Amino acid sequence: MMTAEQYLTSLRRINYRAFMFGERVENIVDHPMIRPSINAVAQSYELAGAPSCKGLLTARSGLSGKTVNRFTHLHQGADDLISKVKMQRLLGQKTAACFQRCVGMDAFNAVDSVTYEMERDLNIGYHRRFRSFLLHVQDNDLVVEGAMTDPKGDRSLRPSNQADPDLYLRVVRREKEGILVRGAKAHQTGALSAHEILVMPTMAMGEEDADYAVCFAVPSGTDGITYIYGRQSCDTRRLEGTEIDVGNCHYGGHECLVIFDDLFIPWERVFMCGEYSYTGDLVERFAGYHRQSYGGCKVGVGDVLIGAAALAAEYNGTAGASHIRDKLIEMVHLNETLYACGIACSSQGEATASGTYLIDMLLANVCKQNVTRFPYEIARLAEDIAGGLMVTLPSEKDYRHPEIGKYIEKYLKGTAAAPTEQRMRVMRLIENIALGTAAVGYRTESMHGAGSPQAQRIMIGRQADLDHKKNLARVIAGIES
Repeated sequence: MMTAEQYLTSLRRINYRAFMFGERVENIVDHPMIRPSINAVAQSYELAGAPSCKGLLTARSGLSGKTVNRFTHLHQGADDLISKVKMQRLLGQKTAACFQRCVGMDAFNAVDSVTYEMERDLNIGYHRRFRSFLLHVQDNDLVVEGAMTDPKGDRSLRPSNQADPDLYLRVVRREKEGILVRGAKAHQTGALSAHEILVMPTMAMGEEDADYAVCFAVPSGTDGITYIYGRQSCDTRRLEGTEIDVGNCHYGGHECLVIFDDLFIPWERVFMCGEYSYTGDLVERFAGYHRQSYGGCKVGVGDVLIGAAALAAEYNGTAGASHIRDKLIEMVHLNETLYACGIACSSQGEATASGTYLIDMLLANVCKQNVTRFPYEIARLAEDIAGGLMVTLPSEKDYRHPEIGKYIEKYLKGTAAAPTEQRMRVMRLIENIALGTAAVGYRTESMHGAGSPQAQRIMIGRQADLDHKKNLARVIAGIES
C-alpha cells in the first residue's frame, strides 16, 4: 500500500486537464484551493499505515489474499460493512471534511455483484474484466472516483428523448477494439484527487435508452477528459494566505463537472454496454451502499461540529446554561441516531450471488432519509450556540494588523480564560462546516448526495412490505388466524 507522500507523488504524474475561474490549472497538487481536499484523501493513506488503525482502514482482499486499503475492498461479510462505517466516522473526525474515497468504494461493491449476474446470465466476460480492474486498483492502492450523476437536462424526459442527446453520458460508437463515449458527469466528488474514474449509468434504463446503459473505467488523465472545478461558499479564502478565516486549516473537499469528449474505452475496461435491464439493480445497489456511507462520514464531521459548539459555549461563557447543555445533548442524540442507522443496515447485510455483501436496503434508505434532516438541525443548533459573531467576525488580516488588531483582541474576547484567537478559530470552524466549503461535504450534500430525499422515500415505499404488516394487524385484530 502507498504512504501519504507516495500518494501525493502519484498525483503529480497525472496530466489532468482542469479549469478553474476560466483558466487552466497546471499544478493540481499545490493549488491552494485544491490541496486541502487532497490532504483529506491523504489521511486515508496516513491512517492505513498507523498501527492503531490497521484493522479498520485495511482488510484482507478476497481477490488476492493481500492486505489492502479498505477503500478498495469488496465486503466479505457484515463485519466488513460495519468496519466501513466505523472507518468513515474516524476519517470524518480527523478531517471534518469529505475524504472522497467512499463513492469509488461503493461503486466497486455494486458493480462487482451486478457484473457477476450479467456474466452468469449473458455469458459476457464483464465480471472477469471488472475483477481484473479491481485487482489493479488494489495492487496499486489507487483512488477511484465513482461517476454516476449525469447533467440530466429536462428531468421530465428520458435520456434518449432529450433535445441534446449528450445530456446523459452515452455510447456514440462501438468499434472492434472498444467503444467511443460522449457526455458528462456532474457533482463529481474528489475528481481531481483520483487516479481512475469508474463510470456507471445514472438511472434505470429502458430499451430505447440502451446506448446510455454503459459502465467502464478510465485513467483520470486520459486525453478527452476535462475537469471544470465547482465553486464553494467562501472558497477563495484559501487564496488569501491566511489560516483562521478558512476555518478548517488543513482539509476540505471539492467537486467537478467532468466532460468526456469522444473518449475511447477499450473493451477490457468496459463492464456494461447496452444491457439496460441491469441498470436498475446497479443504480439501486450503489445508492444503497452510498446511503449507508452517510451513517459514518457525516457522523464523524458531526462529532467535530458538536465539539466546536461546546468550545464556543465555553469561550462565550454560556457552557453552564441549562438550555445550552440541552442543545448539545440534542446534537449528540441526532448524531448518534445517524450512526445507529449506519451500523444497523450494515449488521443486517447479506451476501449477493458474487459473494460480495450488500447492506439491508430498507435500513440504508432510512439512514439516508435521516441524513437529509438531522445535519441541518445539528448545524442550526451549532449556529444558535455560537452566536452572531460566527458570521460577523473581522478577518485574520485585521486581527494581525499592527494598528487595529488590538481592538479585535480587546473587544472580541469572551471569557478571561479563553484567548481571543482561539475564540475566532472555533467560530470560523463552525462557519466552515455549517456555511462554508465544508458545507458541501456536510450540510448540503446531506440533502442531495446519494440521491434526493424523494429517491429514498420511493425506495422505502418499495421495501416497506405493507402487505406483511397488514397481515400482522389482521391476526392481532382477530380478522383472520
